[in-house]
Amino acid sequence: MSRQSTNHVLLIRPTRFYSNEQTAETNLYQHSSQGKDKDEILNDALTEFHDFEQLLKRNQILVTTLAGQKDCPDNIYPNWVLTFENKTMNLFSMLAENRRLEKSESHISFLNQTYKTTIDYSDFEKDSVFLEGTSSMVLDRANKVAYMGLSPRSNEELAQQWSKDCGFELMVFETKSHLEEPIYHTDIIMCVGTEIVIISPDSIQSQYQSKIIDRLNKHHQVLEISEDQVLDFCGNCLEVRDTDDNLKLVMSTAAFKSYSIRQKRTLLKYYTKIIHSNLECIEKYGGGSARCMMMELF
Repeated sequence: MSRQSTNHVLLIRPTRFYSNEQTAETNLYQHSSQGKDKDEILNDALTEFHDFEQLLKRNQILVTTLAGQKDCPDNIYPNWVLTFENKTMNLFSMLAENRRLEKSESHISFLNQTYKTTIDYSDFEKDSVFLEGTSSMVLDRANKVAYMGLSPRSNEELAQQWSKDCGFELMVFETKSHLEEPIYHTDIIMCVGTEIVIISPDSIQSQYQSKIIDRLNKHHQVLEISEDQVLDFCGNCLEVRDTDDNLKLVMSTAAFKSYSIRQKRTLLKYYTKIIHSNLECIEKYGGGSARCMMMELF
């Protein structure tokens, strides 16, 4: 059986950082940086990035860091690659044209030193069909189930193709944000761990809720979060292992503060520690949080 989590993550240190106009239409959690000093925003983001990187290392998480691309305004979210324990990887299609530049030859070559590219779905970009990797699909690796909320960035047919190629069961559903619009990425509303799942049922359209929750209950304890907690990125967290094989949960400080004492007690039944870091600037202008920042290296 595959492990759900890894002790090694890859981070992308941004070379530029400000609100990406090409992603703003579908990302309702992203704020405009228009009129703001871009150098100031970058400096704030780099401070948060450095603190996050060092926090992971202090908690015995292996971290590899690469530099982001100069022509990408928010190259801090490496969700275009999916790696597996058998040292293979898949590449994915991205909706925003400037985000496609993140898939640089240098980054792919670096990863290919360890992982063989078995499938590259990038060609689907030509047909305006997109599946944004580990953010579109939240994986239960141990039980080979992929959960995906439909959105302009998450195409059902391409997800079905990926599921067939990789031997996963696909659970597709429709989502709704606080503004009644589809939620751009599934990892905003849910996180699958080894024994526990964090999910916002109210962010799933009612006709899908029972089916998804029942499927999750087969293998996991389910911890429900509210739509307000989704706005604080409580769903955008990631289970990791430290080098001693202890399970830990990584999230932003905003998410940590939003969890109730009771919810934290539940999480600490499954994790030796909740690791959290201030990501206020990155969350505000990037519209993604801790989970989006980490590429899992299996």
